[in-house]
Amino acid sequence: MIEAIDLSKSFGTTIAVDHINLAIKPGEIFCLLGSNGAGKTTTINLFLNFVAPTAGVARIGGLNVVEYPLETKKKLAYIPEQVTLYRNLTGLENLRFFSRLAGAAADSDEELLGVLTQAGLTADQSRARIASYSKGMRQKVGIAITIAKGASALLLDEPTSGLDPKASNDFSTLLADLSGRGVAILMATHDLFRARESGTSVGIMKHGRLVETLGTAELGHRDLEQIYLAHMKD
Repeated sequence: MIEAIDLSKSFGTTIAVDHINLAIKPGEIFCLLGSNGAGKTTTINLFLNFVAPTAGVARIGGLNVVEYPLETKKKLAYIPEQVTLYRNLTGLENLRFFSRLAGAAADSDEELLGVLTQAGLTADQSRARIASYSKGMRQKVGIAITIAKGASALLLDEPTSGLDPKASNDFSTLLADLSGRGVAILMATHDLFRARESGTSVGIMKHGRLVETLGTAELGHRDLEQIYLAHMKD
């Protein structure tokens, strides 16, 4: 569903992403780890077609994102570190706007409130203005948009940064629910604990290269930390 084949991106003489290969199947959660400047955000931007690759291919649902930008975006949802919503509108009004923009089937207030409930917001919270929302609540609206759109692939860039432990745990629960729906998820993060808890696999990036990929099923938190720190040594 989310696939990179020798994906590379250079900015002048700087290599940001260096021949990455990965394949994320429906229901899998791949957590991309690495220090600042490792190439995580650029990798996300390549899948979003925000920047064009220097070499290689990024695919969503088997389609090249450069050759089929509109078709791939219909399959895709994106949650950045700071979800941008209309502050003077309610959560329900934001969901209605963005779901219609995406051509989603859900249309009535009852249906949309049901989606917001699935994403962890109460009816009262859904009818409150976004200006009153915490970051965690805004992220839940982002998840609701993903559900309403029926996206089969989800990209996230540091979505738990700045969240308190409960909000971060709630977010992981929502990701598990999306995984259960068959959504393929790629999440760039600095949070080793959350990557181990949420991910079905993790990849470690350094200097634009994917230096190691690991399944999380048999991987302890301490194991992941030791492996990660060993790679970060120059």
